[in-house]
Amino acid sequence: MWIPFTLLAAFMQAWRNAFQKQLSKEVKVAGVTLARFIWASPLAALYLWALYQWQPAPLPQFDERFAGFVIGAALAQILATGLMVKLFMLRNYAIGAGLAKSEAVLAAVLGVIFFSEVLSPLAWLGVALGGGAVFLLSGASLRQLSWPVMLLGLGSGLAFALTSLWVRQASLVLGLPFPHGAAWVLLLVIVLQTVLLLLWLGLKDQPTLRALWQRPKLTLLVSVCSCVGSVGWFTAMSLESVALVKTLGQVEVLFMLLISSFILKEKLVRNDHLGLALIVVAAICVMWA
Repeated sequence: MWIPFTLLAAFMQAWRNAFQKQLSKEVKVAGVTLARFIWASPLAALYLWALYQWQPAPLPQFDERFAGFVIGAALAQILATGLMVKLFMLRNYAIGAGLAKSEAVLAAVLGVIFFSEVLSPLAWLGVALGGGAVFLLSGASLRQLSWPVMLLGLGSGLAFALTSLWVRQASLVLGLPFPHGAAWVLLLVIVLQTVLLLLWLGLKDQPTLRALWQRPKLTLLVSVCSCVGSVGWFTAMSLESVALVKTLGQVEVLFMLLISSFILKEKLVRNDHLGLALIVVAAICVMWA
């Protein structure tokens, strides 16, 4: 069951990134990041309520470990989204999002080091191919490295990888039946993110809040795509390891490429196509392994 949830998440995330790209032309980074969460909280609450109506389950018992994982995931995802929006301002949509997809490679490495996951030689080949893809997508060369793009992309990918690993751990610690545990983690993470960003912008940058209010349709589209995508990610990661979910989730780059080329009318150079293709091959290697 984790496979269709992952495919749903990848499809919705591609559209969310496209809408965020459009919104970033008119709203600051913090506002675009808030757009991801601001209308997602009621949607996540409605989803959780519907699950309990469909299949009753015990209420969760929260402890310090669970709270730590939720807080860590919420903060890491805010950071990752902000870095990715900054990345969109340096390169076009497909390349910015492609660099952020280094998340899959980093999640696999961190999962092996800190969460006792085992990768075969074929899986490590996939990790290596993914690293090569990130290099190509950055526009870097041996003579001239694009350090700002590289650092923003890897930083965003690392923060997203940590988010995914901590979300999975939170779901496992909660110990609720499928898919209620993932739904509780989703709701609490989104609510915490929304409150933190609203407080920050309310105190530091009220014009950005007004800018979002003046763009209700685009803000709502970002939130809806984000919430549905998160349902897919959180549910899939409660069922299967982050490395497998995120490598399969790299089919998102195909959706991004189609959106970038046919909807946003952005052109990709030869290295960009090769880098996106290598990411897909890397995902296949890890999945096959």
